[in-house]
Amino acid sequence: MEKGELRAVIGPNGAGKTTFFNVIAGKLPPTKGEIWFKGENITHFPPYVVTKKGIGRSYQITNIFPKLTVFENVRVAAQAIEVTYNFWKDVQDLNQVNQKVMRILEKLKLIDQKDIRAANLPHGLQRHLEIGIALASEPELLLLDEPTAGMTQEETQRMMELIGEISQGLTIVLVEHDMKFVMTVSKKITVLHEGRVLAEGAPEEIRDNEEVQRVYLGKQK
Repeated sequence: MEKGELRAVIGPNGAGKTTFFNVIAGKLPPTKGEIWFKGENITHFPPYVVTKKGIGRSYQITNIFPKLTVFENVRVAAQAIEVTYNFWKDVQDLNQVNQKVMRILEKLKLIDQKDIRAANLPHGLQRHLEIGIALASEPELLLLDEPTAGMTQEETQRMMELIGEISQGLTIVLVEHDMKFVMTVSKKITVLHEGRVLAEGAPEEIRDNEEVQRVYLGKQK
């Protein structure tokens, strides 16, 4: 992938899309092959090292701290990157971290909900918050696993707009089943089938690819 690219990964259920993300993020070891990021082999790095190298991710199932406020959710992630451990330091004194969190919440349009418990947010905004947690680690590459899963049409539109905004200066790979969403936001699409790359190209190339139509879109020749 090129720096700054917005790539979608699609394929039938069981194609290996989430497994692909888990391998990149260090959650699963690859059975063969290598993972390179910015010229460095990161194949066997654990997840916390992969994050520090500049790779962030969201999950297929929303992964937030439900009992913490919106602000606290993002601050926990920001502190992990910004702050070394100090037993005596008051969390309210972390001005640099707090300012960073506020900037992220403004970008996500969650500033008005900052003091609300995360569990009380509607589903669509919980997904926005999860992206905010990932952004707090200041990634250069962001992996988004089905960011519109379970969303209404209106929520999907908002997510589409959000991804368009945060993609400026950020490299993004997203796994998604909503083909309208994929065709709208992606610059390039990779199609996986049974753990292998079936096709790769611009949205219009993928849409017109007969093998993709047969395997993924269910069309017969």
